[in-house]
Amino acid sequence: MDAQKPYLAAVLIQLTYTGFYVMSKAAFDEGVSTFVFIFYRQAAACLLLVPLAVIFERKRSPPLKLVTAVKMFLHALIGITCSLNMYNVGLKYTTASVTSAATNSVPVFTFFLALLLRMESIKVKSLSGVGKAVGVTLCLAGVAAIAFYRGPRIHPLNLHGHFAHSAGRRDHAPANTPKATWIEGTFFVIGANLTWSSWLVYQGILLKEYPSKLLLTTLQCLLSTVQSLFVAMAFERESSKWKLHWDMGLLAILYSGFIVTGVSFYLQSWCVEKKGPVFVAIFTPLSLVFTMICSTIFLGEMITLGSILGGLLMVGGLYSFLWGKSKETMPCEVSIEDGNTCMQEKDVQPL
Repeated sequence: MDAQKPYLAAVLIQLTYTGFYVMSKAAFDEGVSTFVFIFYRQAAACLLLVPLAVIFERKRSPPLKLVTAVKMFLHALIGITCSLNMYNVGLKYTTASVTSAATNSVPVFTFFLALLLRMESIKVKSLSGVGKAVGVTLCLAGVAAIAFYRGPRIHPLNLHGHFAHSAGRRDHAPANTPKATWIEGTFFVIGANLTWSSWLVYQGILLKEYPSKLLLTTLQCLLSTVQSLFVAMAFERESSKWKLHWDMGLLAILYSGFIVTGVSFYLQSWCVEKKGPVFVAIFTPLSLVFTMICSTIFLGEMITLGSILGGLLMVGGLYSFLWGKSKETMPCEVSIEDGNTCMQEKDVQPL
């Protein structure tokens, strides 16, 4: 059962992100500022994480060096504050389904960053290497299918009354969105994915310097809250945008703060420590499938044939990559060239 925990945690992470995509998109369409949203989201996460860190880590917290603190600040700035703000702008300019689909570039970015840092390896002449290469290729093909081929549209099935008005306004959002805005939003999402990939990779490095996952998550959340406050003050000057109401915006903020930032970030740190950064990133195609289902039901967004084909390709890439990773853990792996080369335990890269 212990061996299955990282897989269950990775799937749970993607389910939490599905809820974030759907609720955040609904909140932005109701006029919630993306920059203010991030500040309140991070502040809500701190309300959850700080008491937990004080209760469980106050007697065994490792010493925090100045150099490590500076690294945490930069890590939070690039991988959390910048990434979340860019991502939310991209989500506002596009749709939940398309934004979730574009997020599948994360495994590619993360893998190559980890490869450059020698945290991952690929042996192109082995079965595991082929599995990895095919998985990455299928993920890229899936992204390309969604981006360049739309095909016939499937009309939405809106089953939730609260979203009825918003769904009616966005029923043909992909067709009505200006091309320049659509491209701009896509680039924001890609930029967010690149910075998020760097967060996944360097999280593993930081955990070696500061091994407390809960304290590391809490400190980065506190730093990101302060950073997000200054970003929001710089981009959002209207006082009305800072007021909270009992609406979808408040629900999305609480969900994002408590569940996504608070719980999911901790689970990601745990998974990175157990299995490595690429293991976490390669599960992101699952959120596309979950988001397409939920967005068409609750938001009334249209799903195109290209989105379905792209989703299938990326899910295929997911399992191909995982198969390649599983082959690396075997004591002996067959080589493509001679068919009898044994991979010694020392040659297997840790996950």
